[in-house]
Amino acid sequence: MNELEEQASASSLWDDPTNAQKLMKALSAIRHEVEDWQTFQTRINDVLELAQLEDESFISDITNEIEAIEKELSQKELHTFLSGKYDRGNALLAIHAGAGGTESQDWAEMLQRMYLRWCERNGYEATIIDLTPGEEAGIKTATISIEGRYAYGNLRSEKGTHRLVRISPYDANARRHTSFAMVEVLPEVDNDDEIIISPDEIKIDTYKSAGAGGQNVQKNATAIRITHLPTNIVVSCQNERSLLQNRENALKVLKSRLLDIKRDEQEEEMAKLRGAYKKAEWGSQIRSYVLHPYQLVKDHRTNHEEGNAHTVLDGNLNPFIEAYLRSQYNQ
Repeated sequence: MNELEEQASASSLWDDPTNAQKLMKALSAIRHEVEDWQTFQTRINDVLELAQLEDESFISDITNEIEAIEKELSQKELHTFLSGKYDRGNALLAIHAGAGGTESQDWAEMLQRMYLRWCERNGYEATIIDLTPGEEAGIKTATISIEGRYAYGNLRSEKGTHRLVRISPYDANARRHTSFAMVEVLPEVDNDDEIIISPDEIKIDTYKSAGAGGQNVQKNATAIRITHLPTNIVVSCQNERSLLQNRENALKVLKSRLLDIKRDEQEEEMAKLRGAYKKAEWGSQIRSYVLHPYQLVKDHRTNHEEGNAHTVLDGNLNPFIEAYLRSQYNQ
């Protein structure tokens, strides 16, 4: 940290604004981490001093504080597993309904609510930057920007196909249906030198933002669709009222998708040395949510299970995230 502080105090720092911003961002993150550990150490020292007083009137306070410290220590242990380049940063989470029309589109919307509730429970700021409603119910696709420390590191465990088994509310005969939805989790790319997009590589179209039922949200064409010509990747953004803001968000998503492709290629190369490599795609479900004939949510990678499916769908994902991180660390 001392080295970064010396660089930050140099008179020539802002001669290169891009590098200066990266440096200040890195320094701020390290300062935050150091201050966090210093505060944690102070709490430990305080409870030790309280315990040494041998005053029975403090037993309840000491017990509660020890439990809180143990819980926070467990979280800090998990953070040691998040050492990847992008793990500490923001994330982009995209949900895509599978085949099956209304059933899968409704399932995709249930997943969207689950992740928004998880963000709310854990102090992350979530913004829906693109959404395509279903014809009758649910959503076809949604892209959510999630901001906060370790957002990507935690959520990368959610990448893959999610399977729902339930009695369909859209089936007059009340039959059991199985629905699928794909979840993508991308690291948010911010001025990353790894991904450079040339203006002649993209095609930009504007259109009117559309809500459910095909109604226009506004009269002006502020929605953006960007096509990356070399890869034929198409991204869109229609949440903001500003054309410029939607363009910036769409470019952010495009960079993240290109980075994901690059990293997949690198992992495929590594797979030749370390064994099987499974890309998140249709047919490779990572988790099943069963609502009938019993309740169970099971992660097929870690075998972690939760018997109360409704609490999971209400955002209680941390047990699954923790099980995944520990399984990756122990490989």
